[in-house]
Amino acid sequence: MNRGEAFDIETGLPESMYREERSPTLLRVAREFLVSAWPDMSPNSRGRLVDGLAVAVQGFLSERPAADPAVVRRVLTTFALPPTDARVELKADGRELAAWLERHSRQVAELNDPEGVTELSRALRTNLDGKRAAASTVDTRKGAVVQALRFAVDKSYLGENPLSGVKLHKFGTELAVDPGVVVNPLQARELLAAVTYVRPRGQNRSWRAFFASMYYGGVRPGEARFLAEQHCELPRRGWGAFVLPGSLGRSAARYSDDGQTYQARSLKHRAEEHVRTVPIPPLLVRILLDHLDEVGTATDGRLFRGLDGGPISNASYTDVWRLARALGLPPRLAASMLAGRPYDLRHAAVSSWIAAGVPLPDVANRAGHTVDMLTKVYAKFVHGTRDAANRRIEDFLEGDLG
Repeated sequence: MNRGEAFDIETGLPESMYREERSPTLLRVAREFLVSAWPDMSPNSRGRLVDGLAVAVQGFLSERPAADPAVVRRVLTTFALPPTDARVELKADGRELAAWLERHSRQVAELNDPEGVTELSRALRTNLDGKRAAASTVDTRKGAVVQALRFAVDKSYLGENPLSGVKLHKFGTELAVDPGVVVNPLQARELLAAVTYVRPRGQNRSWRAFFASMYYGGVRPGEARFLAEQHCELPRRGWGAFVLPGSLGRSAARYSDDGQTYQARSLKHRAEEHVRTVPIPPLLVRILLDHLDEVGTATDGRLFRGLDGGPISNASYTDVWRLARALGLPPRLAASMLAGRPYDLRHAAVSSWIAAGVPLPDVANRAGHTVDMLTKVYAKFVHGTRDAANRRIEDFLEGDLG
């Protein structure tokens, strides 16, 4: 009464004791939340939530299971957490482990105790091998758990979200791109030539144009995979453009409504109707025109396709890029971080636009960023333009004085 706490009419218990006595387990809350949110999420979002919640449930048990941690994680992500129609059927021992997890998952009410929050936070920061997880991974996991606990508050399982305001990093997450991964134009040309020599997957004649679109057009891999001839303005002379309406994402088939691995989706952080226009230089226009003349398109008009005619898979383009780096870079650079991932071609594109003096709002528009996010992700490159800007201001001021 002194705390102003409400009492349950039937039991006479204060609200806090009533919740604690009837508190569901974290596993149950996570599963109820997923059932509720599942219809409104994309397949990749579903996968991220399931993975993050599996880490939380596995790290918040009343005792450690005898099974291998990797097996426990697999049972959680494939059977114990997803809605019924997204589950993977398990053998008898897997079902026994799932039942054991049901019995030993701790109540969410225990997260009202600071020690419970500390234990859960430690689990979110730790990988299966016991090593510390990357900051971005921790943030993704925390985001999943915060959403589930917000659901628990809405259902009156908790009075407030115990993870709100909890910091899992000692220092802020580093967003900026490391200049050490960014190739210069000569290195990019060498790498684009190298992909045509990679065997056996290099026999796919889509590779050079696919990677060139990422470097000269700054598109994301999923956007390049989605590109069709109707999305391209390719004049015989001068600059062309990509008119991007979406991307082609990949996720586990069990997370999609139609059981397909690839799903068309809207541009990242954009509404479904949003279209992004990216001017592309004459060099890329010529590469794409040659590609269309020599290779043509897939049956649905897509520019790039795998050897089977389907979308280019993450595994195939990552594998080709790994082999191309060994061919196109000197050993010293091949052993470095330089263009270590295909995505680094996009980073190189955006950084080159900044270095060329393109105004930041224009760069952000081409890249599909906000200006704020652009300056955070490419902070070191934006900083590099400051001296040139200062010189221009100084020259203007001195000229005015003269």
